[in-house]
Amino acid sequence: MYEGVVQDLIDELGRLPGVGPKSAQRIAFHLLQADPADVRRLAEVLIEVKDKVKFCTICFNVAEDDQCRICRDARRDPSVLCVVEEYKDVVAIERTREFRGRYHVLGGAISPIDGIGPEQLHIRELLTRLGDGTVTEVILATDPNLEGEATATYLTRMLGPLGLRVTRLASGLPVGGDLEYADEVTLGRAFVGRQAAT
Repeated sequence: MYEGVVQDLIDELGRLPGVGPKSAQRIAFHLLQADPADVRRLAEVLIEVKDKVKFCTICFNVAEDDQCRICRDARRDPSVLCVVEEYKDVVAIERTREFRGRYHVLGGAISPIDGIGPEQLHIRELLTRLGDGTVTEVILATDPNLEGEATATYLTRMLGPLGLRVTRLASGLPVGGDLEYADEVTLGRAFVGRQAAT
């Protein structure tokens, strides 16, 4: 334990996701040794981000205006909607440069253990968006884990009666992976999603 404000800094840094006690201590001591101007700039950016950044009123992605840049972009295909769990998933998909539609960020995944049900997610807003008939395909891009699968299954059941094409991202073996290290679920999916060799 350190004295006063140093321990307070370590404790606050330790509350960040993915930052354990040792990392929090390293970051705290880095900040103590950093140039005061750099630390002030970091503090100003943190305050500015909390003041300026909000969530898009349409898709719930992060935005500095009422709508994010993707929802404002008239070149995006409004008939294809990619449903993701978190706004960081939007960034991951955008990096591929393969998707030109729009997004809907759920704000998490169904996880009864964590007390997260459909009511805590932006599912009601999704159904409202789909009500005007513009969207013809919904791509479910939830994480390939238990919570993501539960969310995708729930959404598939909810969207079925709407007559939309509902698709799921393909999953299977990663490029560069070895069969012997693949788990049964991943290997099974690779077989189910196999394609013709070209």
